[in-house]
Amino acid sequence: MYAWLWRHLPGPAAVRVLVLAVLAVAVLAACFVWVFPAVAPYMPFNDTTVGE
Repeated sequence: MYAWLWRHLPGPAAVRVLVLAVLAVAVLAACFVWVFPAVAPYMPFNDTTVGE
């Protein structure tokens, strides 16, 4: 996958690294904004076995 991305990005190596960094930040931001909040209610981390 990384080789495919590297081959298909335009420009010299420095521009490719910059574009890949921006893409990585965008994917991470999308995960924190939309994916993780949507999945959080289905995760068992807040279910406790000791309670009232």
